[in-house]
Amino acid sequence: MTMEKIQWQISVPIFGNTVILKRLGLAVGIPFGLAALVIGLTSGRSVYTLYALGLIVALFVFAWLFIMAVYQGKYEAEFVLDGRGALCRTQAKQTNKNRVINALTVIVGLLSGKPAAAGAGMLAQSRREAFIRWSRVTKARYKPKSRTILLRGGWTENIALFCTDENYPLAERFVRDKTNIEGEGCGL
Repeated sequence: MTMEKIQWQISVPIFGNTVILKRLGLAVGIPFGLAALVIGLTSGRSVYTLYALGLIVALFVFAWLFIMAVYQGKYEAEFVLDGRGALCRTQAKQTNKNRVINALTVIVGLLSGKPAAAGAGMLAQSRREAFIRWSRVTKARYKPKSRTILLRGGWTENIALFCTDENYPLAERFVRDKTNIEGEGCGL
């Protein structure tokens, strides 16, 4: 007997999930770490070095406060696994918050003459939903301890399936059946 569809919603702690923390570390930590390193190495013993490094730390603190205040530190996601592939999308209640914040980012970016900020708001709005076909999945990593399944397809195609305690075994079996990829187990 084969399952036709599995669907679930989950609230994932942003700062308590190793997969999310690793991705944040790559996306945010590396660029800001390099910037701090360059500032520290090139500015000599100037007092302004401390101000610059302090601003970087303040940016991280304000970003953390913003995420905790607006999103309660959680990523509200929903997943659908069916015969076509795996879908990950933001839950409707968080999508509405994101839409408002992204629109404000675009407006403020345009009004302040900062096209990069406006572009960041538009880019953020475009990534509300990710879908990967089973035929495109080239790698699967199973992490039973964190109840996460990582799917990778093409260069930009990847999805992290955050599962509940109850549905992880079912989701893992479903992915294995649909992809015919044994994948790697990893006990993170």
